[in-house]
Amino acid sequence: MVVESDGLLDESCLGAAPEPQEAVRIRLDMPRTDDLADIVFLANNHKIAANLANMPHPFSLENAKQLVARAQASRGNNATFAIRLNVTGRFIGIAKYGEMEPGSPVHIGYWLGEPFWGQGLATEAVHALVDHAFSHGTMAELSGACRVTNPASRRILVKSGFQYRDQSMIRSLGAGGAVPIERYSLERAVWSSLKQWGRSA
Repeated sequence: MVVESDGLLDESCLGAAPEPQEAVRIRLDMPRTDDLADIVFLANNHKIAANLANMPHPFSLENAKQLVARAQASRGNNATFAIRLNVTGRFIGIAKYGEMEPGSPVHIGYWLGEPFWGQGLATEAVHALVDHAFSHGTMAELSGACRVTNPASRRILVKSGFQYRDQSMIRSLGAGGAVPIERYSLERAVWSSLKQWGRSA
């Protein structure tokens, strides 16, 4: 499944906060220089770039180095994590959150390499990302978006508790122009209620 990030947020990491808890099959942690080959191999895919705002295509080794360097910086309500398989530790994608502009809701973004689509791994990653954001960040709300032609990403957002807000347009580097998107949001109070419900179920 192709997953969506508006791509407008910096790929920086909330370094002082603990890393997210492991999910069943994946874990989120810091992208590293030894991930560079996997990052380039998986990110250099037009199907992924066309569903993101600012991912370049082709995606070069220099792009991967910049991603890792920015992820290791620390700044406010921003964090970028590598998505890894628990069993092998292999890099399979990126999950992040950050402020697109001061005062705006913190936006989540994520992408998964094509060999790992359709297995529910991105949903696990987004659940872990949202838990980390609300547990260690100060934001009252998270926002997310997907292209209207991306039902897989829509399902991930809905399964993660996000509620539909409206439609808009963004410019996508990979798609080569403006594309329509659906925008979603998740309030901290709703997340907290969902977590309580999950514990009592």
